[in-house]
Amino acid sequence: MKALVLWADDHSANLGVRVLAHGAAALIRDVFPDAEVHFQDFGSPELGIKLTKKSLVFDRIHRDTSVREVVGDFDLIVDTGAGDSFADIYGAERMLVMTETQALCRRLGKPLVLMPQTIGPFDTRLGRWRSAKTLRSAAAVIARDATSRDYCARRGTTAVLSTDVVFALPQPRTDASAPTHDVVLNVSGLLWGASDHVDPDHYRSLIRDLIGKLREQDRNVTLLAHVLANPSADDDEAELNALAEAFEVEAIVPTDLWDAREVVSRSNVVLGSRMHACLNALSTGRPTVPLAYSRKFAPLMSGVGWAHGVDLREGPTVPEVLTALDRAESDDVALAHVRLRAEELLDEARNVLRAL
Repeated sequence: MKALVLWADDHSANLGVRVLAHGAAALIRDVFPDAEVHFQDFGSPELGIKLTKKSLVFDRIHRDTSVREVVGDFDLIVDTGAGDSFADIYGAERMLVMTETQALCRRLGKPLVLMPQTIGPFDTRLGRWRSAKTLRSAAAVIARDATSRDYCARRGTTAVLSTDVVFALPQPRTDASAPTHDVVLNVSGLLWGASDHVDPDHYRSLIRDLIGKLREQDRNVTLLAHVLANPSADDDEAELNALAEAFEVEAIVPTDLWDAREVVSRSNVVLGSRMHACLNALSTGRPTVPLAYSRKFAPLMSGVGWAHGVDLREGPTVPEVLTALDRAESDDVALAHVRLRAEELLDEARNVLRAL
């Protein structure tokens, strides 16, 4: 069987996108061990195509294109929604490309499964109309949090509740002789600059003050990039290096996803502005404090029994973050429960694939 994983790339600069790729592939192979799995993001080069508004509209008109030929060669299409992009919060064009690709799968008669992801919100008329067609026609819809499941129910679609595919990844083989990090802080280049998500001035001030306060408390701070250097504005490395120099702390730029998982697995606690930096920590048994910037964080964390985090949209103070950090580090009971609950929820996703 050949399976295509949409909106994921195992070589992306964004390690969260790599989580989606490897996690989705792991779930597929749990059910279909001999599956041949390929990945296609908006412009990833593996299959030799790009999913753009131009290429998809061209297929609508001509019905004889390389996009159609490539997608039509697969037995199963699994759509990760890029984690949280099956929504209209990232603009009309991104939403159009995703829903038009989903429409192509319908025209080709290919089973489309929406893998565990955040679904919605769709606040525009066009977004509601196009997403409704996808939800109605998908072979199965899997939500990674209860808020997304309930959103689907209000739209007349039954979604299976699961969790993020990060929990399907293998555990790091930690080297006992490797150094142990104290507080690993993931700083987001996306939020550092002009951002529609949070006030960038408050975010920059919070991060600087937080590093300073942790140093005053004799905590060792290690900065971690989770989106590696790339041509886009979404890049953690530049700000990471500047902060490391200013505060004389260590900065780590992982070589790949597995390196990042090794780093967080050897930390006492992870403070993360990227959700998958936090999920990598939880999935390797380490406490985390998400610095949330959208609705995707809280319900997903709550779904696996983790309640420690702050919402950047509410303008949290440094003392509020430090209080959350103290609670996270001391909540061994909840941390032990996370893996068990996540495995139960992943079984729901596996059952959906088995039923196809």
